[in-house]
Amino acid sequence: MSDQLATQIGYATEVGKREVNEDFVAFYQGEEEERALYGSVAIIADGIGGTRGGRCAAELAVREFIDAYYAQKETLGVSRMAEIALMSINRWIHSQSQRDAALKGMGTTFSALILLGSQAHIVHLGDTRIYRLRNNRLHLLTTDHVHQHPDLQHVLTRALGIDETLHIDYSQHNLQLHDRFLLCCDGVHTSVSNQRIQQLLSQNQSPHDHACAIVQEALNAGSQDNVSALVVDVIQLPPPDKSFLESAVGDLTVMALPKVNESIDGFRLRKKISESKYTTLFLAIDESGRHGEVIIKFPKPDVNTEAISRQAFIRENWITSHVHNPWIAEQVELETSRQTRLYTIMPYYQGETLEHYLKENTISLDQGVDISLMLCRAVYALHKERVIHRDIKPDNVILLQQGGLKLLDLGVARLPGLNDELESTAPGTPSYMSPELFQGGRGNEQSDLYALGVTVYRMFSKGHYPYGEVEPFTRPRFDKPTPLSQYRPDLPSWLEVLLGRAVNPEKGFTNAMDLAFEFENGLARGTTVLPMKNSLSSRASTTIKNWFS
Repeated sequence: MSDQLATQIGYATEVGKREVNEDFVAFYQGEEEERALYGSVAIIADGIGGTRGGRCAAELAVREFIDAYYAQKETLGVSRMAEIALMSINRWIHSQSQRDAALKGMGTTFSALILLGSQAHIVHLGDTRIYRLRNNRLHLLTTDHVHQHPDLQHVLTRALGIDETLHIDYSQHNLQLHDRFLLCCDGVHTSVSNQRIQQLLSQNQSPHDHACAIVQEALNAGSQDNVSALVVDVIQLPPPDKSFLESAVGDLTVMALPKVNESIDGFRLRKKISESKYTTLFLAIDESGRHGEVIIKFPKPDVNTEAISRQAFIRENWITSHVHNPWIAEQVELETSRQTRLYTIMPYYQGETLEHYLKENTISLDQGVDISLMLCRAVYALHKERVIHRDIKPDNVILLQQGGLKLLDLGVARLPGLNDELESTAPGTPSYMSPELFQGGRGNEQSDLYALGVTVYRMFSKGHYPYGEVEPFTRPRFDKPTPLSQYRPDLPSWLEVLLGRAVNPEKGFTNAMDLAFEFENGLARGTTVLPMKNSLSSRASTTIKNWFS
């Protein structure tokens, strides 16, 4: 179903050089109603305590967890439901190991991945592991519960059944489309490096083939243990709801704006790069070295209410997690519990805004069409997911130093089926707003296409607006746009006609790809193109300094 989480799974397990396979893996998704309330569960367990006890503990833990987890009231939440289920299982395994001499020392590791809505929940004990591959980068989502002494790293400090008390690791992560998860035992990760696992998971194969390849790699590397791998691919995500969006920010609050050189959650703020009415952006460096240079956007507590700031945060978070396109800005997801206040992080894109570039350069036909096509595809990708940007303009477009662009600032976007304070307003920049927005409209695909048309017109016309610049709190007249030839007589007439339609509120294009087609069709007519005085590539070494100065 289009509104449901969908996954594909594959697994492989081999006894290896052991006499008996004490690993146990399972994936359970239940009926449609169960999936909606409880999610799908992937589990790996590695038994300890001898041939009989280890296998018994691993299989029992997995089977009983699935039964106990789905039998509870969903209103308890994933963390509490998992805890209740595991506490009962732990008591039973521990008591059996105390009563039956044949089961002495019986126990098992336990790592579960619970996929519910647009979130992944991790429940973990022991040294089985859960990895996530995102954008071909591998992230370890669990911590091994073993002694730190080099000679004792095979000795578990936490597992089901080894103690009467139970300390469970729990974490929660937002899902993105095409996330790939790997659950594996220590027979795999002690024999195969994380770098090699990343290489294997990055191949274009089915989950089953990935699992088999990883198991075989461990065997070839000489693993002395059982080897098991379970791979889960996220192939479809549901639309957001308020409960999910609120859980994405949890208890994060809006705080006073930080200062340059201050360290926030391990990010050193190097310089302030821009400031708007509602937010302030800083260039920062991750002092842990994991994320490198990033851009952090903080809401201003003295301008916006905290509720609206939170909504802007979660909207941007959801969109960047669900809409994947080379021309839309991404978002950096932090490790569990690292973030202590409300802000968003995106990668540091080396380049300059289209707005800044236009102030110093005249756009050629070829370069302008190239930029226009990328913008059309970015907008189309948003609209395909029923996301309305609502603030398309050159200031929200970064031309990348290495080529390409990124469409930014999704905090005021409209999301499908979501109504809140931001839905009752029509944010945006007046000169890029279509007539219905001045009459109380909330924004739709057509208003986005109009703003896209104005952006492209302004790019080709050396910074002019088709109906003149619109001041805030005024009602503009949309009579007849100024012909492009008045500002750029060197450009072909077909472009003037095309842009005249793009900024016509009543006769615009149906969708962004129709506009893209007309650009491509116009170029195919063989119009002579005049070269630019300064190309973007020739200025790449200096533009980044200008943007961040």
